Order: sequence, then C-alpha cells, then structure tokens
Amino acid sequence: MPFAYDALLSTAASAQQAAPFQGLPPYHFVGGNIDEPTVPAEALAVAVSKVLREQGHAMGKYGMDSGPQGYLPLREEIARILARRCGMKAPAGDILVTTGSLQAMDLVNKAFLNPGDVVLLEEANYMGAISKLRALGVTPHPVALDADGMRMDALEEALAHYRGRGITPKFIYTIPTIQNPTATVMPAARRHEMLTLSAKYGVPIFEDDCYADLVFSGQRPPAIHALDTEDRVIYCGTFSKTIAPALRVGYLVAPWPLMGRILPLKTDAGSGALEQMVLAEYLPDNFDAHIAALLPMLQEKSDALCAALDEHFGAAADYDRPAGGIYLWVTLPDNVDTERLNQAALRHGIEINPGHQWTVNGAENRHRMRICFGHPSLDTIRDGIAKLADICFDEFGVPVRSGNLDRG
Repeated sequence: MPFAYDALLSTAASAQQAAPFQGLPPYHFVGGNIDEPTVPAEALAVAVSKVLREQGHAMGKYGMDSGPQGYLPLREEIARILARRCGMKAPAGDILVTTGSLQAMDLVNKAFLNPGDVVLLEEANYMGAISKLRALGVTPHPVALDADGMRMDALEEALAHYRGRGITPKFIYTIPTIQNPTATVMPAARRHEMLTLSAKYGVPIFEDDCYADLVFSGQRPPAIHALDTEDRVIYCGTFSKTIAPALRVGYLVAPWPLMGRILPLKTDAGSGALEQMVLAEYLPDNFDAHIAALLPMLQEKSDALCAALDEHFGAAADYDRPAGGIYLWVTLPDNVDTERLNQAALRHGIEINPGHQWTVNGAENRHRMRICFGHPSLDTIRDGIAKLADICFDEFGVPVRSGNLDRG
C-alpha cells in the first residue's frame, strides 16, 4: 500500500492539488508564451558554444566570481539596455538577476509584506500578482483603469482613504507599459503624477516592466524609475517575453540599502549560470535587432485577432486595440460567464483566460476574457476565434446570428 502523506503535509500543501500535465490544447490562447519560431535558437546556440568553451570552468564556483547578485557581465549589459531603452540610470550594483520576474516579485513581497498589509494595484491585473498577495494574507486594493492605465484620481482616493484610517499601503504595484491584461500604456505625465503621489503619501512604487519592449510602435515612455529622483521606485524586468520564457531570466532593480535587505531573502544559491552567461554573450550584438523584427510579427497577430473577433463576434466583443504585447482584453455581454465558456471551449480544444481570474473584483468581471496571441499562428488565431464564437453562441446565444455583425 502506498505511504499516506496527507496527514503530514503543511497547511499550504494540503490546500491544493495539482493535476498531471495533459499537454496544451490545439487552440492555446493562455499564458505568456511566445511564437516558437521567433526564439533566436541559432544565435543562442553560437553563444552557448562560445561561453562554454571560454568560460565554462567558471561554473565550478557558486556566483562565478560575480557574487550573489548574478553574473556581472549580464548585469552590466542589463544596465546598458535599461539606459538605452528605458532612460534608466541603474548601475550593475543595483541589479539582481532572478529566476524569472516572478522570483523578483516574490522577493519584493517577502521584503515588504506581512499578513494584514495593503497593496494598491490596477483593478485588472496579472493573475499571479493578485494570487500571491492573497496567499500572503495581504489585501490587494483595486485602483480603476482607463485607456491610459491606472487613474491617478482613483489612486489618490485610495491613498487618502487609507491615510484616514491610519494605514500606509506597503507599495503601489503597477504595470505601466503594456499593462497586463489591458495592454494600456501610461503616458509620461501620468507617471510623474504617480511619483508625486508616492512622495505625498510615503508609499513606494513597484514597477513591473516585463512587456515594455513590446510596444508595437517601438516608442515607449520613460520608465517610472527613470523619472524618479528619490529612490522611490523598485523595478523588475525579464527576457521571457522577448527572448524565451523557458530561459527563466529576470531581474530586479533597487537602491543598495534596499537591495541589501532583499539579497539575503534569495536563498536559492543563485539563478542558473549558463543562462546568464549565454544572455551576456548574445544581448550586446543582437537584442535591439531581435526586438525590431519581433514587433511587426506581433502587430500582425494582434490585427488578425481583432479582425477575427470583428468577423465572428461583431459588436458582442468590445475591446481596445492593444498598443503592444501579446494579450487582448475582451468584454462580452453581461450574460456571458467566461469561466463557463472556457470549460465548454476546453472540450473543443480551445483555452482562454476567464476575466474573473485577472481582476481583483472577480465576480464583477466574469463577462471578460484575456486572449493571448503571442504563441498561436495566424491560422490558429482565425480558426480558434471562429470556433470560440460558435461555442459562445451555443452556451449563451452570443453573438446574435442574424443581421450585420460588423462593429459600428
């Protein structure tokens, strides 16, 4: 008889049970995956060969003589990229290489949060951020969004509300450039406003800039961190959405007094060395050109998705065309429950992100869905959305099948 572990498990382990991985469905519109042909495999292979031959023996030591913050040549290159693309002044000593941006988020949460604390964030937001806060016993306070991202009037209202109760939120978590899931881009003026509010209420900003390189126009506002003159902004980024998600290389930027508190919390003996060495070799001569080639491909996919929604859902699917990234945030009529829609769609090999998972007030957003277009091909996008519309009609009578379905 198999050993019975259940009675010995921790509270956290007892609360959940993962299902065995069954593979991805044919029409896979979830997750931050990117188009596999865009991964620069040949250039990375050249970099792997070179760094292993020339520096591979350095992996015989934890930290490779670069210390616990990560491979120094990579941190120096990240500093150059941030200066060139985001307007940031971040020395290598303020940069920590992490195992993906999720580890950066976990480290910031560990450094700041206790049960009962409050974090302010966009009302529609990255599911992982919301779930991590709740798992820590922290209140995620939703701040309203509009076409320019987090609204500053709503942010000040929330800050004043908590000040009136004698509570200081621990930080403002924001995805200002290609917000997840809404794909909005916060203008520079609003970024300055956020810094002013941060100073007025004594609340730091945690800027998640993971999608910032994917603005279709190639032009983005400066990072909030770049506008900060008082070390109020903690910043994280990643190469998951530009080079390859499976590399699992992200980074955290914080001033040393704070970094010195965060660093002891990273207890994994360092993120993977080979990935860091390869990126340090690959990035200087290839990164900007790779992004320039990536953007029109993503724009074409975004356009194909919007066209498919217009054709098959018509006015029943309300959305704003994304300024970049790999996601589209779609609002359906109130009678549509996208959790139920997703369950029905899965039976036909289609998967979407139900809106309640990507919002703080989930019950109010069950008629919304996030559709990811980074990984599927153009044909998969077109065929998948057509099938999804048929399933939605069967389940909810949406979209209406008679009359003109074109968007007005």
